[in-house]
Amino acid sequence: MSQSKFKSMFIGDRQFYRSVLTIALPIMIQNGVSNFVSLLDNLMIGQLNENALSGVSIANQLIFVFYLVIFGASAGAGIFTAQYHGKGDHEGVRATFRFKLVMNFILSSICIVIFMLFSESLISLFLKGEGKPENAAAILEYGMEYMGIMLIGLVPIGITQAYAGTLRDTGCTKAPMAASITAILVNLVGNAILIYGLFGFPALGAAGAAIATVISRFVEMGVLIVYTQKKRAKHPFIQGAFRNFSLPWIQIRKFLVKSLPLMANETLWSLSVTTLNQCYSYRSLDSVAALNIENTLWGLFGVAFLAMGEAVGIITGQILGKGDIARAKDTSRKMRAFTVFLGASFGLLMLCAAPFYPLLYNASDEIRKMATSFIIVYALIMPFGAYAHSSYFTIRSGGNTLITFLFDSCFAWSLEVPVAFYLSRCTNMGVIGMVCIVQSMEALKAGIGACMVLSGIWARNIVSDKEKTLQA
Repeated sequence: MSQSKFKSMFIGDRQFYRSVLTIALPIMIQNGVSNFVSLLDNLMIGQLNENALSGVSIANQLIFVFYLVIFGASAGAGIFTAQYHGKGDHEGVRATFRFKLVMNFILSSICIVIFMLFSESLISLFLKGEGKPENAAAILEYGMEYMGIMLIGLVPIGITQAYAGTLRDTGCTKAPMAASITAILVNLVGNAILIYGLFGFPALGAAGAAIATVISRFVEMGVLIVYTQKKRAKHPFIQGAFRNFSLPWIQIRKFLVKSLPLMANETLWSLSVTTLNQCYSYRSLDSVAALNIENTLWGLFGVAFLAMGEAVGIITGQILGKGDIARAKDTSRKMRAFTVFLGASFGLLMLCAAPFYPLLYNASDEIRKMATSFIIVYALIMPFGAYAHSSYFTIRSGGNTLITFLFDSCFAWSLEVPVAFYLSRCTNMGVIGMVCIVQSMEALKAGIGACMVLSGIWARNIVSDKEKTLQA
Protein backbone atom coordinates (compact mmCIF):
# COMPACT_ATOMS: atom_id res chain seq x y z
CA MET A 1 0.00 0.00 0.00
CA SER A 2 1.40 3.39 -1.00
CA GLN A 3 1.96 6.09 1.59
CA SER A 4 -0.67 8.37 0.07
CA LYS A 5 -3.30 5.61 0.02
CA PHE A 6 -2.50 4.66 3.61
CA LYS A 7 -2.86 8.29 4.66
CA SER A 8 -6.19 8.71 2.87
CA MET A 9 -7.56 5.52 4.43
CA PHE A 10 -6.40 5.88 8.03
CA ILE A 11 -5.49 9.51 8.66
CA GLY A 12 -7.96 12.40 8.54
CA ASP A 13 -7.36 16.08 7.88
CA ARG A 14 -7.22 18.83 10.48
CA GLN A 15 -10.96 19.46 10.29
CA PHE A 16 -11.63 15.75 10.90
CA TYR A 17 -9.62 15.65 14.13
CA ARG A 18 -11.07 18.98 15.24
CA SER A 19 -14.61 17.59 14.93
CA VAL A 20 -13.63 14.31 16.60
CA LEU A 21 -11.91 16.01 19.52
CA THR A 22 -14.88 18.34 19.99
CA ILE A 23 -16.80 15.24 21.05
CA ALA A 24 -13.99 13.17 22.56
CA LEU A 25 -11.95 15.79 24.45
CA PRO A 26 -14.63 16.71 27.02
CA ILE A 27 -15.16 12.99 27.67
CA MET A 28 -11.40 12.54 28.06
CA ILE A 29 -11.19 15.47 30.46
CA GLN A 30 -14.19 14.23 32.45
CA ASN A 31 -12.88 10.69 32.70
CA GLY A 32 -9.32 11.88 33.28
CA VAL A 33 -10.26 14.12 36.19
CA SER A 34 -12.55 11.40 37.56
CA ASN A 35 -9.84 8.75 37.40
CA PHE A 36 -7.21 11.11 38.81
CA VAL A 37 -9.43 11.75 41.81
CA SER A 38 -10.04 7.99 42.06
CA LEU A 39 -6.27 7.63 42.15
CA LEU A 40 -6.08 10.16 44.99
CA ASP A 41 -8.96 8.38 46.76
CA ASN A 42 -7.07 5.14 46.47
CA LEU A 43 -3.94 6.72 47.87
CA MET A 44 -5.92 8.20 50.78
CA ILE A 45 -7.54 4.87 51.62
CA GLY A 46 -4.26 3.08 50.93
CA GLN A 47 -2.61 5.17 53.62
CA LEU A 48 -5.00 3.63 56.20
CA ASN A 49 -3.96 0.00 55.69
CA GLU A 50 -3.97 -2.81 53.14
CA ASN A 51 -7.18 -4.34 54.46
CA ALA A 52 -9.14 -1.10 54.03
CA LEU A 53 -7.83 -0.79 50.46
CA SER A 54 -8.84 -4.39 49.67
CA GLY A 55 -12.29 -4.09 51.28
CA VAL A 56 -13.15 -0.91 49.37
CA SER A 57 -11.75 -2.44 46.19
CA ILE A 58 -13.99 -5.51 46.43
CA ALA A 59 -17.09 -3.40 47.17
CA ASN A 60 -16.29 -1.19 44.18
CA GLN A 61 -15.94 -4.24 41.95
CA LEU A 62 -19.51 -5.21 42.86
CA ILE A 63 -20.76 -1.65 42.31
CA PHE A 64 -18.91 -1.72 38.97
CA VAL A 65 -21.37 -4.42 37.88
CA PHE A 66 -24.23 -2.03 38.69
CA TYR A 67 -22.59 0.78 36.71
CA LEU A 68 -22.39 -1.36 33.60
CA VAL A 69 -25.95 -2.68 33.97
CA ILE A 70 -27.15 0.94 33.94
CA PHE A 71 -24.77 1.79 31.12
CA GLY A 72 -26.00 -1.11 29.00
CA ALA A 73 -29.67 -0.25 29.53
CA SER A 74 -29.07 3.40 28.60
CA ALA A 75 -26.76 2.58 25.71
CA GLY A 76 -29.38 0.51 23.88
CA ALA A 77 -31.76 3.45 23.72
CA GLY A 78 -28.73 5.69 23.16
CA ILE A 79 -28.14 4.07 19.76
CA PHE A 80 -31.53 5.46 18.74
CA THR A 81 -30.79 8.80 20.44
CA ALA A 82 -27.69 9.40 18.28
CA GLN A 83 -29.42 8.40 15.07
CA TYR A 84 -32.60 10.37 15.87
CA HIS A 85 -30.45 13.40 16.57
CA GLY A 86 -28.60 12.96 13.28
CA LYS A 87 -31.98 12.81 11.56
CA GLY A 88 -33.29 15.89 13.44
CA ASP A 89 -36.13 13.99 15.15
CA HIS A 90 -36.53 15.68 18.56
CA GLU A 91 -39.58 13.63 19.52
CA GLY A 92 -37.59 10.45 18.98
CA VAL A 93 -34.78 11.74 21.22
CA ARG A 94 -37.38 12.68 23.87
CA ALA A 95 -38.82 9.15 23.81
CA THR A 96 -35.39 7.60 24.36
CA PHE A 97 -34.78 9.94 27.32
CA ARG A 98 -38.04 8.88 28.98
CA PHE A 99 -37.19 5.23 28.42
CA LYS A 100 -33.74 5.67 30.02
CA LEU A 101 -35.18 7.37 33.10
CA VAL A 102 -37.73 4.64 33.76
CA MET A 103 -35.37 1.74 33.05
CA ASN A 104 -32.55 3.17 35.14
CA PHE A 105 -34.83 3.83 38.12
CA ILE A 106 -36.17 0.26 38.01
CA LEU A 107 -32.71 -1.27 37.65
CA SER A 108 -31.26 0.90 40.44
CA SER A 109 -34.01 -0.23 42.81
CA ILE A 110 -33.48 -3.89 41.95
CA CYS A 111 -29.70 -3.64 42.47
CA ILE A 112 -30.16 -1.95 45.85
CA VAL A 113 -32.32 -4.84 47.04
CA ILE A 114 -29.84 -7.45 45.73
CA PHE A 115 -26.85 -5.78 47.39
CA MET A 116 -28.72 -5.32 50.67
CA LEU A 117 -29.52 -9.03 50.80
CA PHE A 118 -26.36 -10.61 49.40
CA SER A 119 -23.41 -8.19 49.76
CA GLU A 120 -21.80 -10.18 52.57
CA SER A 121 -21.88 -13.40 50.55
CA LEU A 122 -20.63 -11.64 47.41
CA ILE A 123 -17.71 -9.96 49.19
CA SER A 124 -16.81 -13.26 50.88
CA LEU A 125 -16.27 -14.86 47.46
CA PHE A 126 -13.07 -12.83 47.16
CA LEU A 127 -11.74 -13.95 50.54
CA LYS A 128 -11.24 -17.65 49.90
CA GLY A 129 -7.66 -17.43 48.63
CA GLU A 130 -4.29 -17.86 50.28
CA GLY A 131 -3.91 -15.36 53.14
CA LYS A 132 -4.36 -14.78 56.87
CA PRO A 133 -7.90 -15.35 58.29
CA GLU A 134 -7.71 -12.16 60.37
CA ASN A 135 -6.99 -10.13 57.23
CA ALA A 136 -9.98 -11.69 55.47
CA ALA A 137 -12.23 -10.80 58.40
CA ALA A 138 -11.02 -7.19 58.41
CA ILE A 139 -11.46 -6.88 54.63
CA LEU A 140 -15.04 -8.16 54.92
CA GLU A 141 -15.83 -5.60 57.64
CA TYR A 142 -14.45 -2.70 55.61
CA GLY A 143 -16.22 -3.86 52.47
CA MET A 144 -19.61 -4.24 54.17
CA GLU A 145 -19.38 -0.82 55.81
CA TYR A 146 -18.43 0.86 52.54
CA MET A 147 -21.09 -0.95 50.50
CA GLY A 148 -23.91 -0.13 52.93
CA ILE A 149 -23.33 3.60 52.49
CA MET A 150 -22.74 3.48 48.73
CA LEU A 151 -26.19 1.99 48.10
CA ILE A 152 -27.74 5.39 48.87
CA GLY A 153 -26.15 6.80 45.72
CA LEU A 154 -27.34 4.19 43.21
CA VAL A 155 -30.63 5.88 42.20
CA PRO A 156 -28.91 9.26 41.56
CA ILE A 157 -26.38 7.43 39.38
CA GLY A 158 -29.21 5.98 37.26
CA ILE A 159 -30.88 9.39 36.80
CA THR A 160 -27.54 11.05 36.04
CA GLN A 161 -26.80 8.44 33.37
CA ALA A 162 -30.14 9.14 31.65
CA TYR A 163 -29.41 12.88 31.46
CA ALA A 164 -25.69 12.65 30.70
CA GLY A 165 -26.10 9.86 28.14
CA THR A 166 -28.80 11.74 26.23
CA LEU A 167 -26.76 14.95 26.21
CA ARG A 168 -23.66 13.12 24.94
CA ASP A 169 -25.59 11.22 22.27
CA THR A 170 -26.89 14.55 20.95
CA GLY A 171 -23.36 15.95 20.75
CA CYS A 172 -23.30 17.91 24.04
CA THR A 173 -20.32 16.54 25.98
CA LYS A 174 -19.26 19.72 27.84
CA ALA A 175 -22.22 19.84 30.25
CA PRO A 176 -21.76 16.24 31.51
CA MET A 177 -18.05 17.01 31.82
CA ALA A 178 -18.73 20.11 33.93
CA ALA A 179 -21.23 18.24 36.13
CA SER A 180 -18.80 15.39 36.64
CA ILE A 181 -15.87 17.66 37.47
CA THR A 182 -18.02 19.56 40.00
CA ALA A 183 -19.00 16.26 41.64
CA ILE A 184 -15.40 15.07 41.57
CA LEU A 185 -14.17 18.17 43.39
CA VAL A 186 -16.90 17.71 46.01
CA ASN A 187 -15.85 14.08 46.36
CA LEU A 188 -12.17 14.97 46.70
CA VAL A 189 -12.73 17.61 49.38
CA GLY A 190 -15.23 15.36 51.16
CA ASN A 191 -12.76 12.48 51.16
CA ALA A 192 -9.99 14.59 52.64
CA ILE A 193 -12.29 15.86 55.39
CA LEU A 194 -14.15 12.65 56.24
CA ILE A 195 -11.40 10.04 55.83
CA TYR A 196 -8.88 11.87 58.03
CA GLY A 197 -11.22 14.01 60.15
CA LEU A 198 -10.12 17.51 59.12
CA PHE A 199 -11.68 20.76 60.41
CA GLY A 200 -13.15 19.11 63.48
CA PHE A 201 -15.02 16.35 61.60
CA PRO A 202 -14.68 12.76 62.83
CA ALA A 203 -12.10 10.55 61.09
CA LEU A 204 -14.36 7.95 59.45
CA GLY A 205 -11.82 6.14 57.26
CA ALA A 206 -13.34 4.04 54.47
CA ALA A 207 -16.88 4.99 55.58
CA GLY A 208 -15.94 8.65 55.10
CA ALA A 209 -14.89 7.93 51.52
CA ALA A 210 -18.29 6.33 50.85
CA ILE A 211 -20.21 9.29 52.36
CA ALA A 212 -18.23 11.78 50.25
CA THR A 213 -18.89 9.74 47.11
CA VAL A 214 -22.65 9.57 47.75
CA ILE A 215 -22.84 13.33 48.31
CA SER A 216 -20.99 13.90 45.03
CA ARG A 217 -23.50 11.69 43.17
CA PHE A 218 -26.39 13.89 44.30
CA VAL A 219 -24.42 17.01 43.31
CA GLU A 220 -23.74 15.66 39.81
CA MET A 221 -27.40 14.75 39.31
CA GLY A 222 -28.53 18.19 40.49
CA VAL A 223 -26.13 20.05 38.19
CA LEU A 224 -27.31 18.13 35.13
CA ILE A 225 -31.02 18.57 35.91
CA VAL A 226 -30.64 22.33 36.47
CA TYR A 227 -28.48 22.78 33.36
CA THR A 228 -30.81 20.87 31.05
CA GLN A 229 -33.89 22.73 32.30
CA LYS A 230 -32.20 26.11 31.89
CA LYS A 231 -31.02 25.27 28.35
CA ARG A 232 -34.36 23.95 27.11
CA ALA A 233 -34.06 25.77 23.79
CA LYS A 234 -30.66 24.21 23.12
CA HIS A 235 -31.84 20.73 24.15
CA PRO A 236 -35.41 20.42 22.82
CA PHE A 237 -35.75 16.82 24.03
CA ILE A 238 -36.40 18.10 27.57
CA GLN A 239 -39.34 20.26 26.45
CA GLY A 240 -42.47 18.38 27.46
CA ALA A 241 -40.42 15.34 28.48
CA PHE A 242 -42.38 15.00 31.76
CA ARG A 243 -45.75 16.15 30.42
CA ASN A 244 -46.77 12.77 29.08
CA PHE A 245 -44.59 9.97 30.34
CA SER A 246 -46.37 7.14 28.55
CA LEU A 247 -44.69 5.43 25.60
CA PRO A 248 -46.42 3.27 22.96
CA TRP A 249 -45.69 -0.41 23.43
CA ILE A 250 -44.26 -0.69 19.91
CA GLN A 251 -41.73 1.99 20.85
CA ILE A 252 -40.84 0.34 24.15
CA ARG A 253 -40.43 -2.98 22.39
CA LYS A 254 -38.07 -1.51 19.82
CA PHE A 255 -35.90 0.12 22.48
CA LEU A 256 -35.89 -3.10 24.51
CA VAL A 257 -34.77 -5.12 21.49
CA LYS A 258 -31.58 -3.04 21.47
CA SER A 259 -31.28 -2.40 25.21
CA LEU A 260 -31.68 -5.93 26.56
CA PRO A 261 -28.77 -7.49 24.62
CA LEU A 262 -26.55 -4.54 25.58
CA MET A 263 -27.68 -4.70 29.19
CA ALA A 264 -27.05 -8.44 29.23
CA ASN A 265 -23.68 -7.87 27.59
CA GLU A 266 -22.55 -5.20 30.04
CA THR A 267 -23.83 -7.24 32.98
CA LEU A 268 -22.13 -10.45 31.88
CA TRP A 269 -18.94 -8.64 30.88
CA SER A 270 -18.70 -6.86 34.25
CA LEU A 271 -19.40 -10.16 36.00
CA SER A 272 -16.62 -11.74 33.93
CA VAL A 273 -14.19 -9.05 35.16
CA THR A 274 -15.35 -9.65 38.73
CA THR A 275 -14.98 -13.42 38.28
CA LEU A 276 -11.47 -13.01 36.85
CA ASN A 277 -10.49 -10.95 39.89
CA GLN A 278 -12.00 -13.60 42.14
CA CYS A 279 -9.87 -16.23 40.37
CA TYR A 280 -6.77 -14.11 40.91
CA SER A 281 -7.66 -13.60 44.60
CA TYR A 282 -8.09 -17.39 44.96
CA ARG A 283 -4.44 -17.76 44.01
CA SER A 284 -3.32 -14.86 46.22
CA LEU A 285 -5.28 -12.56 48.55
CA ASP A 286 -2.55 -9.94 48.01
CA SER A 287 -3.64 -9.69 44.38
CA VAL A 288 -6.80 -7.82 45.47
CA ALA A 289 -4.76 -4.84 46.67
CA ALA A 290 -2.19 -5.16 43.85
CA LEU A 291 -4.87 -5.21 41.14
CA ASN A 292 -6.58 -2.25 42.77
CA ILE A 293 -3.33 -0.28 42.49
CA GLU A 294 -2.94 -1.32 38.84
CA ASN A 295 -6.56 -0.62 37.93
CA THR A 296 -6.39 2.92 39.29
CA LEU A 297 -3.34 3.75 37.16
CA TRP A 298 -4.85 1.99 34.13
CA GLY A 299 -8.01 4.06 34.54
CA LEU A 300 -5.94 7.24 34.40
CA PHE A 301 -3.92 6.28 31.30
CA GLY A 302 -6.81 4.54 29.55
CA VAL A 303 -9.06 7.61 29.44
CA ALA A 304 -7.92 8.65 25.96
CA PHE A 305 -8.86 5.49 24.10
CA LEU A 306 -11.94 4.88 26.26
CA ALA A 307 -13.26 8.36 25.38
CA MET A 308 -12.47 7.78 21.72
CA GLY A 309 -14.55 4.61 21.82
CA GLU A 310 -17.58 6.59 23.00
CA ALA A 311 -16.87 9.23 20.35
CA VAL A 312 -16.79 6.53 17.65
CA GLY A 313 -20.27 5.39 18.70
CA ILE A 314 -21.70 8.93 18.85
CA ILE A 315 -20.22 10.32 15.62
CA THR A 316 -20.67 7.18 13.56
CA GLY A 317 -24.23 6.76 14.87
CA GLN A 318 -25.15 10.32 13.88
CA ILE A 319 -23.74 9.81 10.38
CA LEU A 320 -25.65 6.54 10.01
CA GLY A 321 -28.81 8.38 11.10
CA LYS A 322 -28.33 10.68 8.10
CA GLY A 323 -28.11 7.64 5.84
CA ASP A 324 -24.52 8.23 4.68
CA ILE A 325 -23.15 4.68 5.02
CA ALA A 326 -19.93 5.24 3.06
CA ARG A 327 -18.95 8.26 5.17
CA ALA A 328 -19.76 6.34 8.36
CA LYS A 329 -17.36 3.55 7.34
CA ASP A 330 -14.59 5.99 6.42
CA THR A 331 -15.02 7.97 9.64
CA SER A 332 -15.05 4.84 11.77
CA ARG A 333 -11.86 3.50 10.14
CA LYS A 334 -9.93 6.72 10.76
CA MET A 335 -11.21 7.01 14.32
CA ARG A 336 -10.21 3.41 15.08
CA ALA A 337 -6.68 4.13 13.81
CA PHE A 338 -6.48 7.21 16.01
CA THR A 339 -7.77 5.22 18.99
CA VAL A 340 -5.00 2.62 18.58
CA PHE A 341 -2.41 5.41 18.34
CA LEU A 342 -3.68 6.83 21.64
CA GLY A 343 -3.72 3.36 23.23
CA ALA A 344 -0.09 2.73 22.23
CA SER A 345 1.05 6.19 23.37
CA PHE A 346 -0.59 6.04 26.79
CA GLY A 347 0.42 2.39 27.20
CA LEU A 348 4.05 3.50 26.84
CA LEU A 349 3.56 6.19 29.52
CA MET A 350 1.97 3.63 31.81
CA LEU A 351 4.92 1.31 31.26
CA CYS A 352 7.31 4.08 32.33
CA ALA A 353 5.29 4.65 35.52
CA ALA A 354 5.23 0.95 36.48
CA PRO A 355 8.30 0.88 38.78
CA PHE A 356 7.39 4.06 40.66
CA TYR A 357 3.63 4.34 41.15
CA PRO A 358 3.17 1.40 43.62
CA LEU A 359 5.74 3.01 45.95
CA LEU A 360 3.12 5.66 46.81
CA TYR A 361 1.04 3.10 48.71
CA ASN A 362 1.37 2.00 52.32
CA ALA A 363 1.64 -1.65 51.26
CA SER A 364 4.06 -4.53 51.63
CA ASP A 365 6.97 -4.96 49.23
CA GLU A 366 5.32 -8.10 47.86
CA ILE A 367 2.12 -6.23 46.96
CA ARG A 368 4.11 -3.38 45.39
CA LYS A 369 6.16 -5.79 43.24
CA MET A 370 3.02 -7.63 42.19
CA ALA A 371 1.32 -4.33 41.28
CA THR A 372 4.33 -3.31 39.16
CA SER A 373 4.15 -6.59 37.23
CA PHE A 374 0.40 -6.13 36.66
CA ILE A 375 0.95 -2.58 35.40
CA ILE A 376 3.54 -3.80 32.88
CA VAL A 377 1.21 -6.50 31.54
CA TYR A 378 -1.78 -4.17 31.15
CA ALA A 379 0.38 -1.44 29.57
CA LEU A 380 1.74 -3.79 26.90
CA ILE A 381 -1.74 -5.01 25.98
CA MET A 382 -3.32 -1.52 25.88
CA PRO A 383 -3.07 -1.00 22.05
CA PHE A 384 -4.98 -4.24 21.47
CA GLY A 385 -7.57 -3.22 24.06
CA ALA A 386 -7.92 0.14 22.33
CA TYR A 387 -8.71 -1.49 18.98
CA ALA A 388 -11.16 -3.97 20.51
CA HIS A 389 -12.89 -1.12 22.37
CA SER A 390 -13.30 1.05 19.26
CA SER A 391 -14.52 -1.98 17.30
CA TYR A 392 -17.18 -2.63 19.94
CA PHE A 393 -18.55 0.92 19.66
CA THR A 394 -18.39 0.83 15.87
CA ILE A 395 -20.51 -2.31 15.74
CA ARG A 396 -22.88 -0.89 18.34
CA SER A 397 -23.41 2.39 16.46
CA GLY A 398 -25.46 0.57 13.81
CA GLY A 399 -27.70 -1.11 16.39
CA ASN A 400 -26.20 -4.60 16.01
CA THR A 401 -26.45 -5.37 19.71
CA LEU A 402 -26.58 -9.16 19.30
CA ILE A 403 -23.19 -9.15 17.59
CA THR A 404 -21.73 -6.88 20.27
CA PHE A 405 -23.03 -9.36 22.83
CA LEU A 406 -21.22 -12.24 21.08
CA PHE A 407 -18.08 -10.16 20.59
CA ASP A 408 -17.79 -8.89 24.15
CA SER A 409 -19.29 -10.96 26.95
CA CYS A 410 -19.45 -14.28 25.10
CA PHE A 411 -15.73 -13.96 24.33
CA ALA A 412 -15.00 -13.33 28.01
CA TRP A 413 -17.12 -16.21 29.32
CA SER A 414 -16.12 -18.75 26.67
CA LEU A 415 -12.36 -18.10 26.79
CA GLU A 416 -11.01 -15.77 29.48
CA VAL A 417 -13.04 -16.95 32.48
CA PRO A 418 -12.61 -20.72 31.87
CA VAL A 419 -8.84 -20.28 31.39
CA ALA A 420 -8.52 -18.21 34.58
CA PHE A 421 -10.67 -20.66 36.53
CA TYR A 422 -8.62 -23.63 35.34
CA LEU A 423 -5.29 -21.95 36.07
CA SER A 424 -6.38 -20.90 39.58
CA ARG A 425 -7.89 -24.24 40.60
CA CYS A 426 -5.98 -26.86 38.63
CA THR A 427 -2.41 -25.56 38.41
CA ASN A 428 0.25 -24.06 40.67
CA MET A 429 0.89 -21.13 38.33
CA GLY A 430 1.53 -17.81 40.07
CA VAL A 431 -1.01 -15.03 39.80
CA ILE A 432 1.27 -12.89 37.59
CA GLY A 433 1.51 -15.68 35.03
CA MET A 434 -2.27 -16.09 35.13
CA VAL A 435 -2.80 -12.40 34.41
CA CYS A 436 -0.31 -12.56 31.51
CA ILE A 437 -2.12 -15.45 29.84
CA VAL A 438 -5.64 -14.07 30.34
CA GLN A 439 -4.78 -10.54 29.21
CA SER A 440 -2.93 -11.77 26.11
CA MET A 441 -6.30 -12.94 24.80
CA GLU A 442 -7.13 -9.26 24.18
CA ALA A 443 -5.01 -9.56 21.01
CA LEU A 444 -7.29 -12.36 19.75
CA LYS A 445 -10.34 -10.26 20.58
CA ALA A 446 -8.91 -7.33 18.60
CA GLY A 447 -8.47 -9.64 15.59
CA ILE A 448 -12.08 -10.83 15.83
CA GLY A 449 -13.20 -7.19 16.11
CA ALA A 450 -11.28 -6.31 12.94
CA CYS A 451 -13.05 -9.08 11.00
CA MET A 452 -16.48 -7.97 12.22
CA VAL A 453 -15.89 -4.30 11.44
CA LEU A 454 -14.38 -4.94 8.01
CA SER A 455 -17.38 -7.10 7.07
CA GLY A 456 -19.56 -3.97 7.16
CA ILE A 457 -22.53 -5.76 8.73
CA TRP A 458 -22.76 -3.06 11.41
CA ALA A 459 -23.36 -0.12 9.03
CA ARG A 460 -27.14 0.35 9.18
CA ASN A 461 -29.60 3.21 9.54
CA ILE A 462 -32.21 2.07 12.09
CA VAL A 463 -34.29 5.29 12.17
CA SER A 464 -34.99 5.74 8.46
CA ASP A 465 -38.44 6.56 7.19
CA LYS A 466 -38.89 2.88 6.42
CA GLU A 467 -38.87 2.35 10.20
CA LYS A 468 -41.60 4.93 10.76
CA THR A 469 -43.76 2.44 12.60
CA LEU A 470 -41.72 3.39 15.65
CA GLN A 471 -43.73 6.58 15.88
CA ALA A 472 -47.10 4.85 15.53
